Amino acid sequence: MLSKEIVVVDYHRGNLQSVVRGLSAVGGFAVASDDPKRIASAAGLVLPGVGAFEDAMGFLRQSGEADAILSSIGEDTPFLGICLGLHLLFERSTERSRSLGRSSWGGNWVPGLGVLAGSVTRLDSQRLKVPHVGWNQLHLTKQGEQCPLLVDVAEGTNAYFTHSYALADGHDGDVVCAKTHYARSFPSTVWRDNVFAVQFHPEKSSTAGLRMLSNFVRIVYG
Repeated sequence: MLSKEIVVVDYHRGNLQSVVRGLSAVGGFAVASDDPKRIASAAGLVLPGVGAFEDAMGFLRQSGEADAILSSIGEDTPFLGICLGLHLLFERSTERSRSLGRSSWGGNWVPGLGVLAGSVTRLDSQRLKVPHVGWNQLHLTKQGEQCPLLVDVAEGTNAYFTHSYALADGHDGDVVCAKTHYARSFPSTVWRDNVFAVQFHPEKSSTAGLRMLSNFVRIVYG
């Protein structure tokens, strides 16, 4: 029997239950798991936003979760990255872990999963506070108007953000579904095939966030 689980990937860096509860509230059979076999066989995957890029990538690779995620994406399993989960999809980031001191990868960049092309860098501003915390608008692109995750999500919808890093210039513009402006303009929703990711936290974004989680559940279950 095929799994009906939407697995929220647990990489031991925080409380994932708000994401599990949000998915469950809109009809998803959601569980949190750190078991690579369970991740690889899931009906849908969510990689949530907890912790720092380098620390998260280190755990994902050492635990076997990274291979399970890549295998699942390669088999067209619907995938949703949230906040840091968006960053991890890309090729590299400048975000190192304070707990690790110097980068254990060497150089200025920490490599990511490499599912999508692009780099993640810190938001820098002399005028605005970083981290970027609070409500901000989603400005839809032409791609966003066709995105299954954003069905019934209006232009200018507010979502809840909390982050210090964001996708930088040099990414594939065709994957960008929404942009948000804070310190600089950055992609806040991306989509390619079965892979979706958002910079904000839909589980904390009220009615609009629940709509996106509901759309993802619909994508998973067809």
